[in-house]
Amino acid sequence: MIDAAVAAFFLVLDPTHLAFLCLGVFVGLAVGFLPGLGGIVGMALLLPVAFQLDPQTGIAMLIGVAAVITTSDTFPSVLMGIPGSAGSQATIIDGYAMAQKGQAARALSAAFIASMFGGVLGALALTASLPIARPLVLSFATPELLMMSILGLCMIGVLSGDAPLKGLLVAGLGLLVGTIGAAEVAPAYRYDMGYDYLFDGLPLVVVSLGLFALPEFVDLLARGGAIAKRGAALGGGWLEGARDIVRHWWLVLRHSLMGVGVGMVPGLGSAIVDWMNYGYLVQTAKDRGELGRGDVRGVIAPESANNAKEGGALIPTLLFGVPGSAGMALLLSAFVVFGIQPGPRMLDTNLSLVFVIIWSLALANILGTIACLVFIRPIARLTTIPFSTMFPVIFLLVTVGAFQATRHVGDLIVLAAFGFLGWLMKRHGFPRAPLLIGFILSPLVERNLWITTQRYGLDWLERPGVITIGLLTVILVVIGSRRRKPLVHHEDFPKTADAGEERSHG
Repeated sequence: MIDAAVAAFFLVLDPTHLAFLCLGVFVGLAVGFLPGLGGIVGMALLLPVAFQLDPQTGIAMLIGVAAVITTSDTFPSVLMGIPGSAGSQATIIDGYAMAQKGQAARALSAAFIASMFGGVLGALALTASLPIARPLVLSFATPELLMMSILGLCMIGVLSGDAPLKGLLVAGLGLLVGTIGAAEVAPAYRYDMGYDYLFDGLPLVVVSLGLFALPEFVDLLARGGAIAKRGAALGGGWLEGARDIVRHWWLVLRHSLMGVGVGMVPGLGSAIVDWMNYGYLVQTAKDRGELGRGDVRGVIAPESANNAKEGGALIPTLLFGVPGSAGMALLLSAFVVFGIQPGPRMLDTNLSLVFVIIWSLALANILGTIACLVFIRPIARLTTIPFSTMFPVIFLLVTVGAFQATRHVGDLIVLAAFGFLGWLMKRHGFPRAPLLIGFILSPLVERNLWITTQRYGLDWLERPGVITIGLLTVILVVIGSRRRKPLVHHEDFPKTADAGEERSHG
């Protein structure tokens, strides 16, 4: 294991590998700055590029995107009072309040450094899990992997919103959409309607861009005006933000570990990681008088956890082949395209790639933090640019990225169709992530189900691992289905007069 780690370290430092990792970091920072887009859009844009590279370089580039989205999304949260992504909503409470006091530089500095340490600690947690988890996952056969996929789908379905039934239905729809085209285990084509374009199924890049990018573009254009309705001065306090991290190092460590724990549960991820950590901070803080009114601790806690969750989300993705989040689902699809099977075999035959991912995750967080600190002022000025001015360039990138999937006019038709579907789902409160994850897991579920039934018959239902995972799935679905409200309530937090209205819409 040590030999694989050392070899992977030198591979990451290779100039070509490092250049593409930096490209992923750059795209992640750019996409994270735009409110609402998130890591799925950034990774989908680079998937066509990644597929032209060798597996280590291509996957490292995608890791670079995923790692820094949760760093750059702090810009709109602090400077604009609107969430850059789902995982940066709680940062608004104290971050935007600090910006209104002229302490935006201090808030951003503390957030970036906390994010860096959180991301590095997440990579360390992933490393520490390998010796413990390797014997366990190597004992898994196809029945257990099938049940893990079902567990992941159910968790993502019930935890992806305030309407668990909607999440489960959407996950089922994703499984159905994933069956379009050639069957995994039989010489047959399904739901192709006679069109050659559908013989190989729907392209992942097109589906993901349609579901997530186009609906956000519509909302931003409909809102009109600049990206930020009103900007906040940066002020001073860069060094003060760094000193805040030193003073509150225990918060960074505690909430990073909490972020890893949340990331390990498929479907939890960015949906609640920030609110859960902010709520825990409020409940455990001895002096909570300033929380909600511009307390730097309210920035450090959610930002540490937000980046650390990526390391946690990689644990089920790599060890069990179950994506820990929607972004990890895209990474899982990249593995499949490269001919790499995540799960037990990966730890046995591709251990060096696992360490490439770990080193890339840690390095991307460091590079992303340095870039954010260096380019803070020009990025802050971008908040005054109307989104309608930036839209043509961004829309062109999305369209070209979708068309590169198969270079068929059907790519554009599917992009528009799923864009409309994503907009309808967003308008009517249906979560979109379960559909994407169900779509990606559909071939894996079908293949494992066929192998399991052919090899074990019905005896696979009596295996201890299957029974254990099945009971856990039922328990978690029941608990999740009983939850009709968010795990952490916004109204439980202290209110800020300046930012309260903005938060209520975040």
